Amino acid sequence: MKITEMYSPDLRKPNHDNQFSQSNHLHQHLLSQIESLIIQTENLSPNYHSLPETISSDLRQTLTHLTQLPPFPNSLKLHIWKLAYRLWNACIDISNAVSILPSSPYPSPSSSFVENHAKLRHIAADMISLAGDVTSVTSPAVKSASFYLKTGLIWHDLRKFDLASSCFERATDIVSKLDIAAISDSGERKMLLDLNLARSRTAWDLSDRNLAIILLTRAKTLLFGSSDHYKQLANQYLIFGKSVLSKNNDTDNSLKEALKLMSEALDLSEKGSSAARTREQIMELKELRSKSLRFISAVHLQKGEYESVIKCVKVLREGNGGGDGGDHHASLPVLAMKAWLGLGRYGEAEKELRDMVVNKGIPESVWVSAVEAYFDAAGTAGAETVKGVFLGLLGRCQVSARAAFRVANRVLGCVGSGGEGSSLRTKVVADLVSDERVVALFASEATAKERAAMHAVLWNRASEHFRLKDYETSAVMFEKSLLYISHDIENRILRAKGFRVLCLCYLGLSQLDRAQEYINEAEKLEPNIASAFLKFKIYLQNNDHNGAINQVQAMKTCFDFTPDFLSLSAHEAVACHALPVAISSLSNLLSFYTLGRPMPTTEVVVLRTLITILIQDPGNEVEVLKFMKRVHDRASELGTDCFFGKEETGRREKNWFAVTSWNIGTTCGKEKKYELCAEFLRLVSGFYGLVDCQEEENSIMVCKSLILSVSAMVASENQKKTALTDSEVKQAVELLDRAGKILTSISAGTQLGGDKITTVEPDLFFVHTFNAYDIYGRLDNFGPQQQLHFVKSFATSKACDPKYLLQIGLSASQGPRSNPEVASFALNECLSALLSSPSPDYPDVALVVRRLIALASIHKGDSDDNAVHNLYKQAYRIMVGLKEGEYPTEEGKWLAMTAWNRAAVPVRLGQVDAAQRWMDAGLELAREVSGMETYRACMEDFATAFNKKSHSHSNG
Repeated sequence: MKITEMYSPDLRKPNHDNQFSQSNHLHQHLLSQIESLIIQTENLSPNYHSLPETISSDLRQTLTHLTQLPPFPNSLKLHIWKLAYRLWNACIDISNAVSILPSSPYPSPSSSFVENHAKLRHIAADMISLAGDVTSVTSPAVKSASFYLKTGLIWHDLRKFDLASSCFERATDIVSKLDIAAISDSGERKMLLDLNLARSRTAWDLSDRNLAIILLTRAKTLLFGSSDHYKQLANQYLIFGKSVLSKNNDTDNSLKEALKLMSEALDLSEKGSSAARTREQIMELKELRSKSLRFISAVHLQKGEYESVIKCVKVLREGNGGGDGGDHHASLPVLAMKAWLGLGRYGEAEKELRDMVVNKGIPESVWVSAVEAYFDAAGTAGAETVKGVFLGLLGRCQVSARAAFRVANRVLGCVGSGGEGSSLRTKVVADLVSDERVVALFASEATAKERAAMHAVLWNRASEHFRLKDYETSAVMFEKSLLYISHDIENRILRAKGFRVLCLCYLGLSQLDRAQEYINEAEKLEPNIASAFLKFKIYLQNNDHNGAINQVQAMKTCFDFTPDFLSLSAHEAVACHALPVAISSLSNLLSFYTLGRPMPTTEVVVLRTLITILIQDPGNEVEVLKFMKRVHDRASELGTDCFFGKEETGRREKNWFAVTSWNIGTTCGKEKKYELCAEFLRLVSGFYGLVDCQEEENSIMVCKSLILSVSAMVASENQKKTALTDSEVKQAVELLDRAGKILTSISAGTQLGGDKITTVEPDLFFVHTFNAYDIYGRLDNFGPQQQLHFVKSFATSKACDPKYLLQIGLSASQGPRSNPEVASFALNECLSALLSSPSPDYPDVALVVRRLIALASIHKGDSDDNAVHNLYKQAYRIMVGLKEGEYPTEEGKWLAMTAWNRAAVPVRLGQVDAAQRWMDAGLELAREVSGMETYRACMEDFATAFNKKSHSHSNG
């Protein structure tokens, strides 16, 4: 029959016997179903790791229907009891079977298995509760409560706190009807206490702390004078107190709550000691009391109540006064030390710390923590103490490498701020980590991780000191870090790195011998470019320029060499004022550009840097010229944009080389290094030729450099007393032709915009003309005509000046390549220009007249005596009307005397007219020159006598 049919309204009958019979039938039917399900549970295989959920759900459904039936007779209740016990025992058998199964090949019970198991136990407890009191069963209420207690504990372990709480509450309701005082069985009494404690724990886990504390308070009425009960309750108070502390909530309220709970635990443990009967019970409660006091001390420490901590520690150490020696737990020295530190009494704190050395029962983790705490409080002043304590511990117990690392790391702390404190701590750690016993801790393969950590922390601290330029401390720490690198092939590179940084430290300290030792060791382990470069630095600091230059060559042979190191070498050499080394480095760097390799720096920058270095010392002009020519050649080869750069960058680079060539060229000219001057000035025109020469300023510079280059060539010829070769003359002609074309274009451009060129470069045309006269005079064919052409062109230009004409005329009138025609033209033009001036320069006029007379005398002589005479007559006309001394007196005397003397030959030859003409010229000039009165009188007397004599001869 289905359960739904049992409750059909058609089954109602008025007869009471029938009703009882039917009800009994229903009971039996439901119980038979329950029994069938229990049998299934009992028959489950022990290897079956998954309980069918249908069993628990069917049992729960059937039990629910059973609770809805009328009250049960005693026999039926007893039957329910038996079934409940069978189900409970089946659960125990399943649990035991699963617990003893090997882990392999059977996996751990699944969560669903454990949960279904708890459900079955919960059903068994509900069945006993449903049966209620049974006359043949003793203490049925206690047994029912016990089932709920055990089921609730299982739910609690599964963290099903709501279900656990429900079970504990059902159990509490059941036992609340009992007379507690009448219970004498110890097991039943323990069950009552366990129930309260379990319910309290569940309330605590459900964050209902108030209920949890209330339940613990109620549990005090269930102690029954049992020391075990006192211990159990005290333990629970202690567990709750530790839980409050473990939340990392250091608020005052939390600490107060924890202190209150632990004080309750302390009180209960002391009371339990009074109730204890056996030595074992007494010792257990004494240990619980000490534990409670230690946690109370920890709470006081967190609250900053250091005096209370000291009192607690003192009580613990003194014990109960029974001669048992008190508590010597490993935490007590730590608590006491921290309390003394909090009170600022470092002497007592240090004593506590040192006492740990002789206490072999203190675990490593405890004393390491104490060492860290002491150093955190005492700071740098405690560094020596920490070292002493640690080394003392090494002698009494087996210290781990990890502990040594923790101590060293804590003492080092942060050294970034520098200062004496940092140096002291570093020194202490250096002494500590270099102790043979400490080094031995890290020697095995098992400590490889700790060894690497120690090396890292020492290396990092050394690096921080290095950044602070504390090279001495840095060197010490780097040396100590080497102690923690294994001497195997795998760590060879790391050791080489350590030797290199030590080399850098001693370079910073200028201890070059030590630096050399370390870099030699590094090179043995790892011969690479870094080691080679450091050797280069040592040569530099030793001022061994030859050694440094040789090392530059050695660097290029390293397998990991890159051109960057040559650039870096040059930088270092410049910093050390080792300019030859810098030049060598950059020269070597240039060799890589012709190979077409990609380079980090452009070739033009390297060349510019090299030239800048070279020009710092005088006497390097030849080298500078070599690299300047390379710049021009490479720019021509690669193209200006590719070599110099594009747009504004390229323009600036080109201008720099042009201006630098100009400056060096002019300097060489001033120093009379004319050959170099000519070369540099020719390069100037070459560089400006690479620049856009449309700008007039650039054109002027090109023109000027071309002209002055020819001037330097001529000056070099005069200096060396060696004539220019034909090729040099041809080159000079080409340069002058280029300059002439530029001058012509500039002149044409200034016709519209004013005479700009004459104001900016007033002597440019003259120098060009003067050089052209000189160079073209060396040509055999049309040289003289070209000379005259250049001078005539210059004479008609706006740049012409009498002084320039005078210089040209003087030059053309003398020397092996004189040109009388050019000289005569230039001097005559000069004389005309001088006389046309509002204020003629009569000394120059006199000089021109004298030179014209000399030219006429030499090149025309007697064949054109009139030309010479006319020059004297012109001089006389110039002198007439001038103030005394305005025309140079000496020149006037020279004119008068030479004119008079020219009459001497005609007088001797009897050429009366010629003699008379020259004597008259001399007298005329003498009358215009002051200071010639005596000469003039003699001249007049001679002239009179000569005239008389000439008349007498003519009459006779």
